[in-house]
Amino acid sequence: MTIVNVGSDELISTRKTPSMLARISVLAALAAVGSFATNILLPSLPSMAKALNVSTAAVSSTISVYLAVFAIGQLIVGPLSDRYGRWKPVVFGLGIFVFGSLWCEFSTTLPMMLVGRTIQALGACAASVLSRAIARDLLSGEDLTKALAFIMVAMSAAPGFSPLIGGLLDATTGWRSEFLVVGLFGATVAFAYFRCVGETHRPDSNVSIKLTAILRGYWGLLTDLRFIAPAGTIALYMGALFAMFSVSPRILIDGLGFSPIQVGMFFATTVLGVFASGMAAPRVALKLGHARATIIGLCIAALGGLVLLLAHWVDHSIWTYFVPVMIFLTGFGMVSPLVTATALQPFGDRAGLASALLGFLQMAGAAIGVVLTASIASPTLAIGIVQAALTMLGLILYVAGLRAVPARQEAA
Repeated sequence: MTIVNVGSDELISTRKTPSMLARISVLAALAAVGSFATNILLPSLPSMAKALNVSTAAVSSTISVYLAVFAIGQLIVGPLSDRYGRWKPVVFGLGIFVFGSLWCEFSTTLPMMLVGRTIQALGACAASVLSRAIARDLLSGEDLTKALAFIMVAMSAAPGFSPLIGGLLDATTGWRSEFLVVGLFGATVAFAYFRCVGETHRPDSNVSIKLTAILRGYWGLLTDLRFIAPAGTIALYMGALFAMFSVSPRILIDGLGFSPIQVGMFFATTVLGVFASGMAAPRVALKLGHARATIIGLCIAALGGLVLLLAHWVDHSIWTYFVPVMIFLTGFGMVSPLVTATALQPFGDRAGLASALLGFLQMAGAAIGVVLTASIASPTLAIGIVQAALTMLGLILYVAGLRAVPARQEAA
């Protein structure tokens, strides 16, 4: 066993140390597993409903069940990884994910499919939550921000590209092949993790996994402004993002006459905005300061939400929707890695716990965004109100937290 120093942390590896770029690439793939398995099904819901002999509304429960289990599972995996290390939860979790994917592929009824999706989510949550924790194990400061930028871009790109992949698979080989593809992806990521990353956190017997201790740990984070202000901010912005994902098919297909493949192309195109701003975020933070760069990103995203709301009363076209969405996503791409780094930076000794709660709050925010948009009849009005409201609330929360904790203005 070889121990390699990375900054002030120790990386435990069973093999010759790979490059940091290779490790971060694997972490980005880990982060993408969960969202890839979710959104790849969106174009195939009607086909799945027909094959399983249920309504499209009923088969959409495969999405909601997956998200619910995914959110709750993170709260369990995080503390376990602080106690027993990262390697076992990641590899075991990806193994469960592959098994669940194969279960779904051969499911012939909706209840069987829901069981498979539950198994899938239990495995995927380990990969997602621990990708951030492992990044925190390896890096700190601006290096952590750069790594998280790459990881968060992967998380944003997966739901953007996966509907396009799902639509192509559905049209050529059928919807069941989508589960085979995500299962193969999970197995490939597990192998890459084993080869390139390995263990990054020594098992710590001093970390209690009793329920009362875990709840105290989560309560401590929830009442710590250093965590809850940035974590709450990204949760609200995640709600605005998923509001856009949930309502876009209605706007594009029902309102503008897009085909499912064109909808997939739309999502794939929007990823470019997230990618460009996400990659630029660390450089902007280095030049202007972490907090100032974050506020700029928050303002850009909020501007996109406000323009989208105003566009509801303007002529409805692809451009009056596409342009505000791209403004929002440009801001979101900046905000995501910067705010995530701010939330995790002070809690290196509890990275698993902090990453788990951060992931749970993000999923809760996503659920709120979807529910709010569904409660308003007009899709263009719904997305405008929800994005404008959530982005403005996120901006206010971050600035309030920044003023309450001045020492957090610059990431360490």
